[in-house]
Amino acid sequence: MSMYTVHQGKHYRAIFALNWAEQIASNDLIAQRLRDAGFSEVRVQGHTREATAIWPRKDTTAQIPPQIISIQEIEV
Repeated sequence: MSMYTVHQGKHYRAIFALNWAEQIASNDLIAQRLRDAGFSEVRVQGHTREATAIWPRKDTTAQIPPQIISIQEIEV
C-alpha cells in the first residue's frame, strides 16, 4: 500500500473504487468512517463516491486504504 501525509488544516478530495460488497454502503456510512478516522467537514457524493474533507489534526502519515484510488490536496 502507498503512504500519504495529510497536513493540519488542509482540504482533501478522495475518489473511491468499492468492490461489489462495499458498494451497498451509503454515502453517509462512508462519511462517518472518514470522520471516525479524524477528518472534519466530510462530504461524500455520487455513485463513484467522491469525498471532500478537512484534516484538523496534526500532520499524519498513514497507508492509503485500497478502496481509495485517488487522493489529493485541494484549494478552496
